[in-house]
Amino acid sequence: MEYNCKEFKVGKCEGEKLVDGETMSLVLVPPEPNKNGVDSLLEALKDNKEWFDDLVTKNNAVLLRGFDVKNAVEFNDIVETFGWEDIRYLGPAPRTHIHKRIWTANEGPLSEFIYYHHEMVLINEFPKKVILFCEIPPPEGGETPFVPSFKVTLRMIEEFPEFVEEVEAKGLRYTFIALSNDNTTSMRGRGWQDAFATHDQQEAERRARALGMDVEWLENGSIKTILGPRPLTKVFEGRKGRRMWFNTLVGMHGKELSSAMMADGTEIPEDIVKRCEEIIEEESIQFKWEKGDVLFLDNYATLHGRRPSLAPRRVLVATCI
Repeated sequence: MEYNCKEFKVGKCEGEKLVDGETMSLVLVPPEPNKNGVDSLLEALKDNKEWFDDLVTKNNAVLLRGFDVKNAVEFNDIVETFGWEDIRYLGPAPRTHIHKRIWTANEGPLSEFIYYHHEMVLINEFPKKVILFCEIPPPEGGETPFVPSFKVTLRMIEEFPEFVEEVEAKGLRYTFIALSNDNTTSMRGRGWQDAFATHDQQEAERRARALGMDVEWLENGSIKTILGPRPLTKVFEGRKGRRMWFNTLVGMHGKELSSAMMADGTEIPEDIVKRCEEIIEEESIQFKWEKGDVLFLDNYATLHGRRPSLAPRRVLVATCI
């Protein structure tokens, strides 16, 4: 597939890497200075929808830069151009609805690092694409690093082949405690009433089970969700048979409100968790946000996170299947 078409030129950004022959992030910029308006961008995307969709799958991450995207309304117009189906976010991150399909990204404290994850990896239905728009770039930090997931699998197999084989056979089991009310001082502070969009415990339990979760109500009104078995890796069609590190083992292991173990209850050795964390960081790719940037991530193929940041920072998100 050719990288560009007449409506786009290939640019460059700090931090891009060549991974297995593909540039990540692949940067697309206006073909000429007078073609940087949103209307020109929308027309170009409409005329090249299939090409662009294939490009996101091929390169895992495509960054539109230099187009004059100003706000959530224009970002939503970009998202809706493709006709991809919307999927409502379900998870612990505090978020606010902004416009139609557009939400704020995790509103947890900017001082915290949001660990790498495939969006909604724990439930039965998860997005194919995560699309991010930078409305206000931070003065320092605040990058959205991402990781080619298959690279983590390859290195874990290389260093811990017996562990990978054992967990693939047994699966993973996770637990997570959702508080009764939102706690915006935490990056995982979304309460169960907001997460399940109901104040009724029985309805929340029904919705949780429909998503593949078992639940346990705690005395303080919180809900403990239990998920498993879940896979360690997954292979998705159209992605060269790569085994993606499609789990949140590191992110949930041994935390205050969460746990991760093998599905039969076997604990996961701390040294393996630590080494996996190091490998993920070593494989990470990041760039400095610029105002108007729109980043398309293949959620099947990339983990992503958020670096600590100085204020202000405003990044909006849409999720699609």
